[in-house]
Amino acid sequence: MLWRRKQRAVEQPASTSPADRVPDADSGRDPNSAAQSAADRARAIPRSARAALQPDKVPMPKRRSQRARHPIVVAGNAFFTVLVVLAIGVGVGVLVIKSRLTAPGPLQEDKVVNVARAGVSDLADTLQHEGVIDQQWPFFIRVWLNKARGNDVKAGEYQFAKHASVEDVINTLSEGKVVQHAITIPEGLTSEQIVQRLLDMDFLAGNIKSIPPEGSLLPETYRFPRSTPREQVLQRMQREQRDIVQKTWAARAPDLPLKSPAELVTLASIVEKETGRPEERSRVASVFVNRLKQRMRLQSDPTIIYGLVGGKGSLGRPISRSDITQPTPYNTYTIDGLPPGPIANPGRASLEAAANPARTKDLYFVADGTGGHAFSETLDAHQKNVAHLRAIEQGDAASAAPEPASTTAADTSPPPKPRATRTTQPPKPKPATPQVQNQNGTQPGSPARPQ
Repeated sequence: MLWRRKQRAVEQPASTSPADRVPDADSGRDPNSAAQSAADRARAIPRSARAALQPDKVPMPKRRSQRARHPIVVAGNAFFTVLVVLAIGVGVGVLVIKSRLTAPGPLQEDKVVNVARAGVSDLADTLQHEGVIDQQWPFFIRVWLNKARGNDVKAGEYQFAKHASVEDVINTLSEGKVVQHAITIPEGLTSEQIVQRLLDMDFLAGNIKSIPPEGSLLPETYRFPRSTPREQVLQRMQREQRDIVQKTWAARAPDLPLKSPAELVTLASIVEKETGRPEERSRVASVFVNRLKQRMRLQSDPTIIYGLVGGKGSLGRPISRSDITQPTPYNTYTIDGLPPGPIANPGRASLEAAANPARTKDLYFVADGTGGHAFSETLDAHQKNVAHLRAIEQGDAASAAPEPASTTAADTSPPPKPRATRTTQPPKPKPATPQVQNQNGTQPGSPARPQ
């Protein structure tokens, strides 16, 4: 018993009063630190085996303040946590979407696609079917963003570049840069022929109510999108012709023997039909202007053809002597001065040549056998040019004949009568559109036939 009492005395530390406590060397240490030091010293005292097996007393955790446990604070922490998570998710999503929008597309070469006016889903199906895009969901997202910016996808025919990204596709559709089809109208066609060409172009739409007046259309290369109404194309050509005629008439030569812009178009149409060489237009115009000043008949073969067939343009055969003498309102062999209207639609160059012809005294011209013309001021010089052309024609006929003949048609026929102009038209430069028969009824490249 005595041993146990001693043991208990050893285990229980003696109580000390505050006066007996040794002051801490660090005056700044708080009471908790002091209590901790006391506990350390107590553990250093040898204890019995039973006491050593008992766990040390664990201090109670500090209770959170009432402010930290307030519901508003808890809800705010949860809200900000959700915001952070969402921000991270959105950032990752934006990076993924941006990479998909700017990634190269599946097109292996440039491609034209006709985009009809339809819903976004149908449009996405069309683009995926044509191989422009490989997945639809990036396209849907980009279309939605595009509508949010006030832009919309426009229908039409578009050309998408090789490996065009979804971003490139949407930009092309939003800007409305549709494919422009070239419409090339050669100089010298009649209005009826131009209308027929427009009707043959399948990328245009609508019908044509009536054939425009002769000479009211400007031959030029125009560009229009698919499904443009044909009437709109004609209106554009008429507007361009009015503008160029007004400007050309305002800059005409002061001594020009013409009374109105309409007469300018008429003269320009004759010049257009007489020569296809740009360098000759001004000189051909001077021949007709000189004849008008001297009150001589123009004697232009294309006016014979127009008087016989009108807007059809082609006679389908060479001009005969009876055609020359047959009176028509347009036949300048039988009428004085200019015909009542244009015989074709002249281009810019012919209008400018008619308004400002070359300063010459020429009254005659005839084909020279090379596609051009030989000009002369007198009848004698003109007859020599005709004889030279006859020699060329006879040489060509002799070389083409399988056997030499004792006589030729030229030997037995009466000598030709000199004329102011040639009978047929030299070949025009090959236009971008398909080549047609010359408007005077001869095939391209045939020589002029003097009379």
